[in-house]
Amino acid sequence: MAVSTRRPGSMMVIANVSMFLALVVSGPIAVEAARAFFVFGDSLVDSGNNNYLVTTARADSPPYGIDFPSRRPTGRFSNGEAIGNEESPLPYLSPELRGRRLLNGANFASAGIGILNDTGFQFVNIIRMYQQLAYFQQYQQRVSRLIGIPRTQRLVRQSLVLITVGGNDFVNNYFLVPYSARSRQYSLPHYVRLLISEYKKILMRLHSLGVGRVLVTGAGPLGCAPAELARSSSSSGRCSAELQRAAALYDPQLTQMINALNRKIGKTVFIAANTNQMQIDFLTTPRRFGFITSKVACCGQGPYNGMGLCTVLSNLCRNRELYVFWDAFHPSEKANRIIVRHILTGTTKYMNPMNLSSALAL
Repeated sequence: MAVSTRRPGSMMVIANVSMFLALVVSGPIAVEAARAFFVFGDSLVDSGNNNYLVTTARADSPPYGIDFPSRRPTGRFSNGEAIGNEESPLPYLSPELRGRRLLNGANFASAGIGILNDTGFQFVNIIRMYQQLAYFQQYQQRVSRLIGIPRTQRLVRQSLVLITVGGNDFVNNYFLVPYSARSRQYSLPHYVRLLISEYKKILMRLHSLGVGRVLVTGAGPLGCAPAELARSSSSSGRCSAELQRAAALYDPQLTQMINALNRKIGKTVFIAANTNQMQIDFLTTPRRFGFITSKVACCGQGPYNGMGLCTVLSNLCRNRELYVFWDAFHPSEKANRIIVRHILTGTTKYMNPMNLSSALAL
């Protein structure tokens, strides 16, 4: 997610899944041949929009991007990915997103945002969900001037959408500080119901804007990030119980809401990715997946490398392939690959009602 006074954001949902999924849906820059790809959400999928904003929720300094071909930070909260970077949709605020490059899609995500508009208030200048959707409308108007309204509608209808949001509503809102405004206003079960209700409005708005296939990721095991382990020095490496309870309440209700929306629409538009189960697999048995640890971040400082930001002064591991976490909050490139494998070909243990490969074949 992003930087906060309590914790920069929730742990691993998908930091750069957008980059990996782009390999599946992208092709030559030609509207007839390519499937456009659109990304909405927070820092887990922000590909650099916040670079163009005056905000502390940014990843534009080394060692972020250390494993990109350029070895330079791009704005993604990740060590990077050498495969398919050129195919990943550009940030919507990038001046390079113009002309026929628009036909590949766009990334509207912004680090620090949540489902609720008051989430991430401390970051001030971020692109909240309502503005991301407004930008999507603006995008369609720009493309319509390029290729006409009918072809734009077809491009959007045949596209794939990824949306990853919700974790910040817990870590940068409800649990941001003891006795936060939202925690005084709502019990946790009631707060989760509020989030699901508001998220439903966002998804229905996306559908009304003409999209045909939307991949929705869950919150994941929020309490198992190195930041949480470092914060609770008495935890002995155990996940935060309060955040784990939040995720346990939120994820099943999100899947139920998505199934209900599909029934209402009469076809499968929304696909739920159980990122919680995907990540629990290698959090509990990291060596089975080739990791040496699922508790210590590759980049950071303090206990579990979970305190503060990842900077040039931080501890930095030599082999990112051996770590589940890149920084105190976000997964490593290798962890992302495992998640994406489940999204593409996973069983109903991970994907509901079907995996992405099956959905794209429809």
